[in-house]
Amino acid sequence: MFLSVFDMFKIGIGPSSSHTMGPMVAAGRFLDLLREHRLVAHGLRASLHGSLAFTGVGHATDRAVILGLAGFSPQSYEAQAAETELARILAQGHVTPPGLPRLAFSPATDLIFDRGAPLAGHPNGLRLMATDPQGDVIVQETYYSIGGGFVVTEAEQAEEAARDHNDQKTHPYPFETADQMLAMARASGRSIAEMKRANERHHRSEAEISDGIDRIWAVMSDCIDRGLRHDGTLPGGLGVKRRAAAIHARLKDEAGLNLAPPHIANEWMSVYAMAVNEENAAGGQVVTAPTNGAAGVVPAVIRYWLDHMPGATRERLPEFLLTAAAVGGLIKHNASISGAEAGCQAEVGSAAAMAAAGLAAVMGGTPAQIENAAEIALEHHLGMTCDPVRGLVQVPCIERNGLGAIKAVSAAALAMRGDGSHFVPLDNCVRAMFETGRDMSDRYKETALGGLAVNVPNC
Repeated sequence: MFLSVFDMFKIGIGPSSSHTMGPMVAAGRFLDLLREHRLVAHGLRASLHGSLAFTGVGHATDRAVILGLAGFSPQSYEAQAAETELARILAQGHVTPPGLPRLAFSPATDLIFDRGAPLAGHPNGLRLMATDPQGDVIVQETYYSIGGGFVVTEAEQAEEAARDHNDQKTHPYPFETADQMLAMARASGRSIAEMKRANERHHRSEAEISDGIDRIWAVMSDCIDRGLRHDGTLPGGLGVKRRAAAIHARLKDEAGLNLAPPHIANEWMSVYAMAVNEENAAGGQVVTAPTNGAAGVVPAVIRYWLDHMPGATRERLPEFLLTAAAVGGLIKHNASISGAEAGCQAEVGSAAAMAAAGLAAVMGGTPAQIENAAEIALEHHLGMTCDPVRGLVQVPCIERNGLGAIKAVSAAALAMRGDGSHFVPLDNCVRAMFETGRDMSDRYKETALGGLAVNVPNC
């Protein structure tokens, strides 16, 4: 099992990695399919299924598919250019992706929200089709947006187990479980971050790894700073006001007057996380960590560590992110990071586990203490539902990231007070999370059909 740190932390756009980034990536892949096989098509169609259909408008899935079919990608997304092109497509009814002829595509009729039964492979499914001049489908592909911006076709999903098995043989530390990870750490005398970096070197040079990690943190940090500067009302119709900037200003004022209450640390962690998720809700640039809906937890804990904890040094940041990515990879491989598949425990819970592991690492924790920190953080998110009001990544998502950061720091602190031995292994906790998500009603898994989504004023 190998999931790169650059797979777990992907630079993209809000508001959702599974509902915005994933569908945009899928649309880009479909265009590549047409180019590769030199298929002469006249038009395009798309159908959204499962959670993508139920909460697609609130998560901007429709916009993502339209823009993806026009050639936009999350990595190079330019907001103003996207708005201009979107308006043109809606008015003229066609897309002009690079390297392909003009293709008829009228979103009003060619983008279908199918709210029937979800597709078999995953709750986040979409079908993309190319048609001839008579409107008959000449090629079709089914994609699943499986969380964190990851996208697979039906065929790739079926081949995943074999691919993982073959890929495992090529890395120096091929751990698939936390138990294997700890055993390899004991046998090698290496830290989790060192093993993770050794695996990364199979794919990239040392300089590429370092530069890439620096880029990840730069985007995370910039996102926090933008969120702390901007106020106003978030888009989507709920009228949710940005609060991070005002809270941050008051925290700075109170610090200068020595008025800080004992719980001030929690407020700093929360405001950093809220700043990120307000930016995400506004469609800004974020880093999946491991998803957009949970994008605030890891950067908030890093900023808190760097700015508020004695002894923190910027040089140890790669250790934090590599350790966090190792834990996130284990959770994704053995369970899920998708709210549509397992609820918010799979998103904010996974993010808190990753952040707790990273913080324990830079606090000098042993591999056993790091594993303990991740387990504590995940365990206390078990059962958390994904119930976004009106399908928007705003309520309860923004505040929930703040609480996830607080839990992560508390989990790391508890783990560091022990010797790493504990009752529930991380592997068992991950399994419990996945089984809980599997048993959870679909109403509480990003469909906005239950929980807070139907129990607060929705207009």
